[in-house]
Amino acid sequence: MKTHEIRQKLHTGQPTIGCFMSLGSTTVAELLGHAGFEWLVIETEHNGLDAAQVQALTAAVEVTGAVPFVRVPSVDRVAIQRALDIGARGIVVPLVRTVAEAEAIVSATRFPPEGTRSFGPLRAARYGFDNEDYFRRANDQIVTILILETREAFESLRSISAVPGIDALYVGPFDLALSFDIDPFQDDKIELEALIQEAHAISAEVGTPLGVPVRSAAELQSRRAEGFKLFGFGPDYLLLADAARAGLDAFRATSPPAP
Repeated sequence: MKTHEIRQKLHTGQPTIGCFMSLGSTTVAELLGHAGFEWLVIETEHNGLDAAQVQALTAAVEVTGAVPFVRVPSVDRVAIQRALDIGARGIVVPLVRTVAEAEAIVSATRFPPEGTRSFGPLRAARYGFDNEDYFRRANDQIVTILILETREAFESLRSISAVPGIDALYVGPFDLALSFDIDPFQDDKIELEALIQEAHAISAEVGTPLGVPVRSAAELQSRRAEGFKLFGFGPDYLLLADAARAGLDAFRATSPPAP
């Protein structure tokens, strides 16, 4: 089983950067991996990818040396197990609400006696060639990240952050805003930012890092100055959209007026 340093970085306060991928392109996955992202999250909650496509994306990420994570569609144990069995080295779980759910998620990522994960890693263990090695080491290698995007989780953040086996939390700003009746398109962002900063303070006190999405180099530098250590740059489709918009805006700004 290949080792990686992401868990160590999270637990020792070292900065780490990755990117969420929603486009489902193995070519884009390779490009982002070769660009130097340390981890890449394959999105499966908000798109139509099936397990075979996720497996292909996982393989594409691994070729580059980046660490493949999967954002599973729910807290469902089978979804977590399938993502890990086909090669994900970490899971990102949406819409977590309670301590009990957080504990169940950790359990689903661990083989007995530490958890309840069923054994059958298939591709993750090189189709049986690495079964024993994978069994011995997987519990210490799988990264478990929960997305902070519900009011219930926010109000229980201290307890959820302290659940053993949770390596980090990650802000889901749109759903977090909606859960507090904040319109993410119309309302002032001050209230949402206050929630993020409060969550950051609580997570830092507990010792579990809180990750944040960033769209630009300037935003990344600002968040680093605030003490954040876990960054999701992107996601892939917004990186493409931002570049396209910037080019088109520049073209239109320098085009001669119509006769």
